[in-house]
Amino acid sequence: MELVKGGTFKNAWSNYHGGEIAVRDFYIGKTEVTQREWTAVTDGIPSRFKGDNLPVDCVSGYEAIEYCNRKSLTEGLEPYCNLDKSRQDPDNKSETDPVKWIVTVNEGANGYRLPTEWEWEYAAGGGQKSKGYKYSGGNKPDDVSWNWRNAGEEYMSGGWSWQAIENNLTRTHPVGSKKANEPGLHDMSGNVRDWCWDWCEDPAIETGLFRVVRGGGWVGDVHTVEIAFRGKFEASGIGPGQGFRVARNADPEEAA
Repeated sequence: MELVKGGTFKNAWSNYHGGEIAVRDFYIGKTEVTQREWTAVTDGIPSRFKGDNLPVDCVSGYEAIEYCNRKSLTEGLEPYCNLDKSRQDPDNKSETDPVKWIVTVNEGANGYRLPTEWEWEYAAGGGQKSKGYKYSGGNKPDDVSWNWRNAGEEYMSGGWSWQAIENNLTRTHPVGSKKANEPGLHDMSGNVRDWCWDWCEDPAIETGLFRVVRGGGWVGDVHTVEIAFRGKFEASGIGPGQGFRVARNADPEEAA
């Protein structure tokens, strides 16, 4: 985990630059959760691509939250989230989500959780250490991210193509193998998309249909690994391009 000191958004590429939005100090994973970390607290590997140091993929938003709670308990921390599996969430408007667990939070808990969208974008943009990069850690996407062009056997050119991606054996790569950004975080751009806590707030769609995902990934075009790109995915959705990283509230004494 890396402590990210809070403040307002300094990176001009951010959606929130120049506004009054500020984030508090928080901890966030230096990398996406690996398959080694996943199997340390839960059974089985759901991932399409197998490897201890690869990011876990094919994980739903619910499974990511369950992992956070289990990891908290193994480390003697208070779980941040409460999961009610006996009822369906009335705020979840999706007609194709069969899960719809009700998720509430313990605001003062010190356990693991998913980052909020603000926290994620603030950290990806460098926080208070920001040098104003378009991608997380640099202005050249291939230096800092695994995306559809560079994550396969050969470097791809031209327009995005799923058939080309499959033929090129495009896939995830070991976490931390690309350059870190200013706070020391890897793969905030690319590798797999990161689940965030928030519902997607978009005037074009109804709130309660999708959860926010950020960072693009090995399957995404280069524009999706920009720090400002906002993705969305159904909370129960799984796919080989979908993973997550964990966050924690910062204890004021630890952050001082």
